[in-house]
Amino acid sequence: MEMQGNRQLAITQQQAWDALNDPEVLKLCIPGCDKIEASGENQYSMGVSLKIGPLAAKFTGKIALSDINAPNSYTISFEGNGGPAGFGKGNAKVQLAANADGVELAYTVHATVGGKIAQVGQRLIDGVAKSMAEDFFKRFDGEMQKRYPDAYAEKAAAAPAESQAKSATIPSWVWLAAGAALVVVYFVLR
Repeated sequence: MEMQGNRQLAITQQQAWDALNDPEVLKLCIPGCDKIEASGENQYSMGVSLKIGPLAAKFTGKIALSDINAPNSYTISFEGNGGPAGFGKGNAKVQLAANADGVELAYTVHATVGGKIAQVGQRLIDGVAKSMAEDFFKRFDGEMQKRYPDAYAEKAAAAPAESQAKSATIPSWVWLAAGAALVVVYFVLR
């Protein structure tokens, strides 16, 4: 599976970078996540419960960060195992670029799954991955609004009503978080 997208965030590039590298923020935002812990330098272990079609399983796996160019970009490599349910692995390239409205988050995800999960069908897997990504971004946006209310208040005050309505539905940075969630999903599915 391949997925790419971008999101506009009202926060600064450094705030976005810090949040995307904070295990507690990610744990709050990734659907079904019950554990993200540092396991080494730029490495994390993770636990996520997922339901894909008729399959429900607890997945465990690893995430490693590489090609780190703080606070601009990095590559996330992931692999996960759900026992009899299957496995997933892949990587995501995440980029942050400051602009007049805050920061734009762009991502490209490449992932593969195997085992029983792969047997449920690619369309179902893609649908679940997109849904989880959207959920991740909504949660991430909500968490950033809690942590940085002034940035969102300034953006809302400066934006015209029509533009404000569009940005309120799903912020651009939410898609980046969705990409990260997809990475996690595939990592967990592995």
